[in-house]
Amino acid sequence: MSEFKLPELGEGIEKGTVVSILVSQGDRVEVDQPLMELETDKAVMEVPSSMAGVVEEILVKDGDEPKVGQTVFKIDESGAGEGKEDAEQEEDAEEEKDAQEEAEAAEEPEAEKDEPSQDFEPVKGNLVPAAPSVRRLAREKGIDISQVKGSGPLGRISESDVVAHAGEARGPAAAAAPSLPDFSKWGEVETEKFSNVRRATAKAMANAWTQIPHVTQHDQADITDLERLRKQFASRAEKAGGKLTVTAILLKVMAAALKEFPQFNASIDVRQEVVHLKKYIHLGVAVDTPRGLLVPVLRNVDQKGIIEIAVELGEVAGRARDGKVSLEEMQGGSCTLTNLGGIGGTSFTPIVNWPEVCILGVSRGSKVPVWQDGEWVPRLMMPLSLSYDHRIIDGADAARFLRWICEALEEPFLLAL
Repeated sequence: MSEFKLPELGEGIEKGTVVSILVSQGDRVEVDQPLMELETDKAVMEVPSSMAGVVEEILVKDGDEPKVGQTVFKIDESGAGEGKEDAEQEEDAEEEKDAQEEAEAAEEPEAEKDEPSQDFEPVKGNLVPAAPSVRRLAREKGIDISQVKGSGPLGRISESDVVAHAGEARGPAAAAAPSLPDFSKWGEVETEKFSNVRRATAKAMANAWTQIPHVTQHDQADITDLERLRKQFASRAEKAGGKLTVTAILLKVMAAALKEFPQFNASIDVRQEVVHLKKYIHLGVAVDTPRGLLVPVLRNVDQKGIIEIAVELGEVAGRARDGKVSLEEMQGGSCTLTNLGGIGGTSFTPIVNWPEVCILGVSRGSKVPVWQDGEWVPRLMMPLSLSYDHRIIDGADAARFLRWICEALEEPFLLAL
């Protein structure tokens, strides 16, 4: 009888919520066959089996929150043939990897004695299982790493363990938040536990708001002519399987703007005092889903036509709403677009999606009288709100960037040039 333990799910992910069990007791499973669906942070993923055999026992149920390394199934591998051999080889490899990591951890204190004198003194006398980068983070925070409880295999300590020990796991604002009063004294109260999506969103937003000095620049784009063109070519997008929306057009405009203003396609590393200028353009799009806000990323938007972008946008937004978007599809963005125009509002202040340095918000367009050629004429104006990291982007540059986007929307022919 073999124990199937929850494998690594991704960097920094320590547990997940069981959405559904895909096998039953007594079922025969093969290597790589999905055993269950698990919700982690902002993604729902299938957990495949690493062994072949018969499911003898299921140790979790829908709604449970198993941790990485926890036994979730018991599988009888007797007579499993090659599947069993593959699993045993994988287990041997994992054991060898763990042994190697422990050996490295045992050598690290001696190696760190040669580090520059400006660092905190290294921990002496304890062989703590942690990588040099984790030890360095602990020193920077003034933490005795031997006092940190590790959540990894054999108690190995990760950066998230250090941050949690420092009381920063939910951001300084949340850590310092006072206790709430007992609301039931004044009436009936219903209490709901955070979902994984809400927990991840709260943590990310608190981190972004406390780490990034935000400034928001507002402007309006006259999209009267653009809207006429959008309706004219809408059927072409529909034939390709997509929908020609303002969001799809804006993604193409944003990609062109990031090429003109490379400092907006960057990330800042305060520790190292460097700026990473990205040569790729991957754009995140905020999608309103029943599970909460998700931000899937479209890759290489600058290399695609608007029709192609429209089709891909519809597909990825659909997967997000169905809970089928993967964690990988929500990573690696250069910049983010969030469009609330379909709901309403005149403007808002979006929060930058760290480690990006800007985010473009879109509100509902409306027809207003505009003075042109000596007379008032009705024009469709769309409000835009650009939030940015003021450590790397100056106000004048933000105004130029947003005005460039407005002018591209107002004169689409210029974008083609």
